[in-house]
Amino acid sequence: MDGQRERVAGVFDRAAPTYDAVGVEMFGPIAERLVAELDPRPGERVLDVGCGRGAVLLRAAARVAPTGSVTGIDLAPGMVERARAAAEEAGVPAEVRIADAEDPGGGPYDVVASSLVLFFLPDPAAALRAWRSLLVDGGRVGVTTFGPYSEAWREVDAVFAPYLPPQVRDARTSGTSGPFASDDGVEQLLRGAGFGDLRTVHLTVPVRFADEDHWHTWTWSVGQRGFWELVPEDERDAVRAEAHRRLQHCRDGDGRLGFDQDVRVTLGRVR
Repeated sequence: MDGQRERVAGVFDRAAPTYDAVGVEMFGPIAERLVAELDPRPGERVLDVGCGRGAVLLRAAARVAPTGSVTGIDLAPGMVERARAAAEEAGVPAEVRIADAEDPGGGPYDVVASSLVLFFLPDPAAALRAWRSLLVDGGRVGVTTFGPYSEAWREVDAVFAPYLPPQVRDARTSGTSGPFASDDGVEQLLRGAGFGDLRTVHLTVPVRFADEDHWHTWTWSVGQRGFWELVPEDERDAVRAEAHRRLQHCRDGDGRLGFDQDVRVTLGRVR
């Protein structure tokens, strides 16, 4: 495993105990829309790349049951363990295992889904080509990435900027630049990997926190945990205090703390 993969896997493995479990509704609505757009049907075989704790996996498995199947892969052992337990508890037809997004193995599949993963990968184009090779003729692919978000929220995230090396890949760094800066850029990635019938839809997810401490807990439970880990321990209190100050500019009309996250759902088909 190279340094980038090892770093990302480690961050999410450490985040796994609280990932999508701190009372912030974000990943569920995104997964719901991705699965709805891909429309997996009974009997189909689905691959969920970067399955996390199972937001997409469980929804897709419920749709393909009882004769279909879903395979979830993730590099973080803690995520795999929790997704597997969730699938067993739900009684859905799913297999969950550790695997690299650029070399998922298995197949063939009718559908490949990957939510908020592509921008973490060292070579997104190579990953997409690998996914295409596992799909049947006419097979479908769907990925979610982040669209634009408010300048006030950018200011909050900017408290981490002095600590981030240029090579860090994350939803807030590589996930808002290059091909991930626009609908066309993400579609071009898929087109270059051999997908056609491309289309993009958007949804807006209102992400809200009870207070500043809730925001802090949430950041440690998601990929942004990796930013905190790059801040020296003796500087974290000062960074947190500055972030809390900036958060005061991130309230909605009802005074609730948070932001509205635009999410891009990009879909294609094997030509």
